[in-house]
Amino acid sequence: MNQELLKEFTADEVKDALTQMFPFKSPGPDGMSPIFYQRFWHIVGNTTVKCVLNVLNNHDLNPSLNFTHIVLIPKCSNPENISQFRPISLCNVAFKLASKCIANRVKPLLDSIISPSQSAFIPGRLITDNVLVAFEVNHFLRGKRGSKGGHVAIKMDMNKAYDRIEWCFLRGILLKIGFHSTFVDLIMKCVTSVSYAFMMNGSQFGFLQPGRGIRQGDPLSPYLFILCAEALSCLLQACEVDGRISGVAVARSAPKVSHLLFADDTLIFCQATKESLSCVRAVVDMYGKASGQQVNLQKSSIVFSRNTNTTTRDELAAILGVRIDTIHEKYLGLPYVVGRRKKRSISLPARPSVEKS
Repeated sequence: MNQELLKEFTADEVKDALTQMFPFKSPGPDGMSPIFYQRFWHIVGNTTVKCVLNVLNNHDLNPSLNFTHIVLIPKCSNPENISQFRPISLCNVAFKLASKCIANRVKPLLDSIISPSQSAFIPGRLITDNVLVAFEVNHFLRGKRGSKGGHVAIKMDMNKAYDRIEWCFLRGILLKIGFHSTFVDLIMKCVTSVSYAFMMNGSQFGFLQPGRGIRQGDPLSPYLFILCAEALSCLLQACEVDGRISGVAVARSAPKVSHLLFADDTLIFCQATKESLSCVRAVVDMYGKASGQQVNLQKSSIVFSRNTNTTTRDELAAILGVRIDTIHEKYLGLPYVVGRRKKRSISLPARPSVEKS
């Protein structure tokens, strides 16, 4: 693995990274979109390659190259507070080329590193893999009867997941996985040398140097995040091996499923007992303390199998501090239950009409 990662980066890798970029991505502080470099590569190519390879091979990253604009994108039609905006980073194309070259080397290794429970950003894995498993488990919970022990499905959402990643945790995870320290130093150089200014109404405001977090808009960030999330997966697997939690098997011959991950969207399945829920709470707290992640209690919920009584439901939900749902309505944007009115279940929300003047 490290033999390939530590090879010198080449001009061909930089050119390939450029061709993989969407031409009309929003420009960073340099004001140039990828289309400019793609169209005029015969003019700017040599200078750009020299700049990018200096970063990749010599670890010489000029702070101005990693200067980034933050644009706040509203999550709803009438946002009233800062939590209703999504911060998107607009990086310089030259920096994104360096970051994408690193990502292209990491990407082929992910399938062998990341556990099967994670389905985000990994070549060869589909989002539908987790969706189908989640739907089967949900169907099992809805139909489970009898006095035998109940089960729970815990849907957890991490609050500002990218922004909360601690840099020391990220570095530790990369080294623990087995990445060479030289390659890790290159990644951390790209992550920690960032500085921000905010774009509002077309003008630049403020200056900020963060102490943690990875950027939405950096080509490398999705892969770094799922490497960090692998720590949570490993902790849950360890609890399952030790017998402290037991996943859900939808049939006698089916394997047990204890958790599913899609980036920061987490589904955890276990028995409806105080011991299991306390173990899940301890794992999530341990992961959060180390990584900086924080569960968004407002967006998190717990669903119980039909054979779990009301008193038990209240006691177990209180352990995690999340609300009780009769059913998780959607997972990764798809509805769990589709009734007769299928069009209503799967159609996108209608956009408000705009009257012509």
